Amino acid sequence: MSLAEHRRLSLWWDTLPDDLVGDLRPPLEGSTDADVAIVGGGYTGLWTAYYLAKADPSLRVVVLEARTAGFGASGRNGGWASALFPTSLDKVAAESSREGAVALQRAMFDTVDEVGRAAAAEGIDCHYRKGGTITLARTPLQLERAQHDVEAFRSWGFGEDDAVLLTADEARERLGATDVLGATYTPHCAAIHPARLVRGLAQAVERRGVAVHEGTKVTAIEPGVVRTERGDVRARHIVRATEAWTSQLPGYERDIAPVYSLMLATEPLPDEVWAQIGLRRGETFNDHRHLIIYGQRTVDGRFAFGGRGAPYHFGSTIRPEFDRDPAVYDELWRVLRDLFPVLSGREVTHTWGGPLGIPRDWFPTVAYDTDTGIGSAGGYVGDGVASSNLAGRTLADLVRGEDTERTRLPWVNRRSKRWEPEPFRWLGVNLGLRVMGSADGVEARTGKPAKRAELLAPLLGGH
Repeated sequence: MSLAEHRRLSLWWDTLPDDLVGDLRPPLEGSTDADVAIVGGGYTGLWTAYYLAKADPSLRVVVLEARTAGFGASGRNGGWASALFPTSLDKVAAESSREGAVALQRAMFDTVDEVGRAAAAEGIDCHYRKGGTITLARTPLQLERAQHDVEAFRSWGFGEDDAVLLTADEARERLGATDVLGATYTPHCAAIHPARLVRGLAQAVERRGVAVHEGTKVTAIEPGVVRTERGDVRARHIVRATEAWTSQLPGYERDIAPVYSLMLATEPLPDEVWAQIGLRRGETFNDHRHLIIYGQRTVDGRFAFGGRGAPYHFGSTIRPEFDRDPAVYDELWRVLRDLFPVLSGREVTHTWGGPLGIPRDWFPTVAYDTDTGIGSAGGYVGDGVASSNLAGRTLADLVRGEDTERTRLPWVNRRSKRWEPEPFRWLGVNLGLRVMGSADGVEARTGKPAKRAELLAPLLGGH
């Protein structure tokens, strides 16, 4: 795939300036030595390289990317640099402590700002706008969930500066959707152009002396060596930053389930349409339904909107044709027009998607084994734009042997259960997706909580 063809990967790739698309970086040419070898040229790998090079410019750091930097979720996601963590505070505390759970959440708050600070320091114009997130409640049951979420957050010591419940009028002032009964709002999120960030970050690490090899497929990771189709990289420290593609590596097939999330984008909308929709302050938005949706207003005036619903593919298979599913796009467009009827008659100009990485317990991790010298991070469940930055800073500390507040956070050096073998993995993941999707219909028809979703949530992990 040429870099020109990469523009079809997403709206974000298609709207990159030419200097950020650039030419394919040279692949690895034969075996070499390094201090740190990083497998994966997405956010996690590049943030790790960035903070390592910043902390110790003498380190020889090599990034190995099978395709091109930002090919995966880093260049295709919804553009939320958020403080969301897919595992509940209760679950984090149960595995560590109350103080540990609060510390991790506050680290995520700070990370939203760190993404903006780092981008500004490196001159990366990623359209960073810290407008927060508004999560709509459009049914009485969703309003109950919104109220419960804010009350639960308060019980952990977080105040109105972190999350607040909006009245119907306050919510509609920010976002003019149909049937709004209220909303929750948090300031801890920035809307970004994700491909601008990842491509700019690749250039930033190169300026700091990091070697980035694109078109270099890794075939195996072993203590002290990364094997590729083009030669070996011998290194004392190795970082695996492969997210959804972890499932394609020998020995890691059941560590991560690649589940697809799909998106669409409208044509640039006129000011009079946005005057009815809102999102004037750079907010991102979703709502309190079970099956996740997410959206933002882009700098060039488009509505970028996505959601789950695409199936998991047997054997954790990842193929280009899975990036697009017409039935899912039709449903996303229906949902968006239901929320904002003013969009009827407008054109959808881009549709795209890709896999995200889900661990068995929905608990992202950062790890480093001092015996083998192998580290890793990932399993962000779609919330990786900011999480990957915190992971990269943490891995840089761990590789350098530093004991910091970050290395003591409760997602460090824990292990998730492995996914079940097939066909149980295929049955379980797709059953979960179907139940979550049907739960919203059940609630709409009956006005009662969907017990099936509540019963299945602990099996799927996460909230």
